[in-house]
Amino acid sequence: MSRLKPLFIGTNDAHAELTAELAGAKAAQLWRMAQLGLDVPPAFVLPTTLCTAVNSGDPSALEALDEALAEGIAGLEAATGRRFGDSRTPLLVSVRSGAAKSMPGMLETVLDVGLNPVSLRGIIAMTGNPRLAFDSYRRLIQLYGEVVAGVPASAFEERLIALIAAEAAEGEAELDPEALERLAHDYLAIFQRHTESAMPAEPMAQLRAAARAVYRSWEGDKAREYRRLNGLEGLAGTAVTVQAMVFGNAGGASGAGVAFSRNPATGEKGLYADFLFDAQGEDVVSGRRVPGDAALLARRLPVQSAALSHGADVLERAFADMQDIEFTVENGRLWFLQTRSAKRTPRAALRFAVDAVAEGLIDAATALDRLAAIDLEATGISRFAEAPPILAAATVASPGVACGRVAFDSRRAAEMAAAGDPVILVRHDTSTDDVAGFAVSAGILTAVGGRTAHAAVVARQMGKPCLVGCAGLVIGDEVRLGGEVLREGDWLCLDGQSGEIGLGRREIVVDRPEEALRAIEGWRKAG
Repeated sequence: MSRLKPLFIGTNDAHAELTAELAGAKAAQLWRMAQLGLDVPPAFVLPTTLCTAVNSGDPSALEALDEALAEGIAGLEAATGRRFGDSRTPLLVSVRSGAAKSMPGMLETVLDVGLNPVSLRGIIAMTGNPRLAFDSYRRLIQLYGEVVAGVPASAFEERLIALIAAEAAEGEAELDPEALERLAHDYLAIFQRHTESAMPAEPMAQLRAAARAVYRSWEGDKAREYRRLNGLEGLAGTAVTVQAMVFGNAGGASGAGVAFSRNPATGEKGLYADFLFDAQGEDVVSGRRVPGDAALLARRLPVQSAALSHGADVLERAFADMQDIEFTVENGRLWFLQTRSAKRTPRAALRFAVDAVAEGLIDAATALDRLAAIDLEATGISRFAEAPPILAAATVASPGVACGRVAFDSRRAAEMAAAGDPVILVRHDTSTDDVAGFAVSAGILTAVGGRTAHAAVVARQMGKPCLVGCAGLVIGDEVRLGGEVLREGDWLCLDGQSGEIGLGRREIVVDRPEEALRAIEGWRKAG
């Protein structure tokens, strides 16, 4: 294989233009954001064309990969003034995936690559923030362990839960630097126990293994199932983007979030965001924590909130479509990490098309073209003919109503659906590993998580009612909802308009959006 040149973004050597086919949609849109003047951390990309060869173990491809990584890191060092693995001003990087078409949450990411005992001291010296250093280190060990080495996530989660209980903390955000240092050491021991080897300390060794693991995630079960469900089997593979880390877990004026330029559930215009203070992006999109919304961000960080809203408008105009944006605030500075056309419900797709034509964002012909794949019969607003007895409430992540029998995992959901019953998938949290369960379920309910988690995004794309962050849902030795015991097979009703959850079986009726449908018919006649 000929020598492979990394493709740079946001540096003096930035590539002239990146296409989604070569660099993946994520990197191509990063490049576009940088061109639009938005703050984007510098990055380099290894192309989709390398994916198959790397995954097959082609020696020349692996050599080309390693050489490109070394050249890319040298470019990031020059752009940031930091050194990979340095003891004074260390550069840390994220290693992310990106196919030509968006596959939210289906491929893997490794954050904080380059941390080891030497660079850990450098982070503390550079930032004066030991909590940031140890929090980032334990995150690296966990993600590297799960994604690269195959350590089960439960091994790390069980230790975290035990430490939170021992420290009498409400959650991981309350753990102090000393507790996080102990957690990092415990995670290293877990890694050693499960892999019978030590966590690699050499930064380039970490980077090479992380890049190969991200390429390898293309062949994972959930990625294959998502491509099958969405007709994406023809894609060439994923790219790998290596980007300088920015830290949402750097303290009170820092955090991570996901924002939509409009409500992806209804299409209503206005910033729709989830944000976690003192957190990294995986905390938001994993669905394991309950975030605040755009109003909280505006109250606590008004300048950054206004800049985010402006950036969302810029991106929506540039791409002429509703946008899904990942961002980080580090010590008060807003960074844009990703944008893509937003997955949305059929109802939101219809409203956006009508509003975008009225606003001059797109023309009627473009709107009709985008709506061609939308089942307009699915754009109605469903409701229960008679309200069920309400047990609890949750946050609406995807609208609509659903009534079905309770299943507590994707396997049982598939079995019950095959028997002919509608199913409500009930989980403590959902991950994109549950995509097969989503596909067969009438609705989804979770105890924790936010509206912009990857799992919620997938539910909206599938048009499934989804309620998240239900404080009244407690899953332990038994499952309780609003204090009542919930058993597999019980009938449950989810109201994706009000967020209410009730027991029993109810008839569902649908109200059609007649005004919007008349607008569509008018375009067709005019064309």
